[in-house]
Amino acid sequence: MIGAESGATAHAIEAEERAALLLALRQAGVRDLSVMRAVEATPREAFAPYRFRDLANRNLSLPLGCGQTMSRPADLARRLETLRVGRGHRALEVGTGSGYGAATLAQLAREVVSLERFETLAIEAARRLAAQGVANAKALHADGLNPSRALGPFDRIIAHVSLDAAPSALMAMLAPGGVLVFARREHAKKGERPRQRLIKLERVEGGEWREADLGPCRLDAAVPGVAEAL
Repeated sequence: MIGAESGATAHAIEAEERAALLLALRQAGVRDLSVMRAVEATPREAFAPYRFRDLANRNLSLPLGCGQTMSRPADLARRLETLRVGRGHRALEVGTGSGYGAATLAQLAREVVSLERFETLAIEAARRLAAQGVANAKALHADGLNPSRALGPFDRIIAHVSLDAAPSALMAMLAPGGVLVFARREHAKKGERPRQRLIKLERVEGGEWREADLGPCRLDAAVPGVAEAL
């Protein structure tokens, strides 16, 4: 009986934490119900490092190996909402990290290909995705800023990095009518920290591009190539 009561208490606490997390998403401005459901359906604790699992259902960024971090769920949800993913879409993710973003994106898209420059993270993310039964997403060790053209085309591309300019290699892999989301660094004065803006690029008919500035954000600077170690 004591074990059953303890289990029930743990489930109640987890439910409260999940409800609080969804509330944090709404407070951050996320309104897309499909994105909210995707976050709710994806167990973040299954992708967080073991020592931080008790914090997984809070709206906090968490440290990963290789000097990387898991984004705050609200920040990830905001980027996914901007992407406007449909069930028939193929999606490319740059920056796999723990695999949580790919798993969440897989709730929305038909297929997800996620690229990670650190081999250790790519292997661990692939294991987590498999353990959670996420059959429509795969994590690959590859240069996300210059991926193989054989992987594409993609209807949606999301890059969890900041760049000085729009990534031409990713733009080339976007199908007509597709959407690319990334962070662009603004030039800063000496001594000031560069600011970032979340940018959405749409490839419209006729090969033209439409750009939208979606406000400030904060993402790690992109590093080209694959890591030589780790």
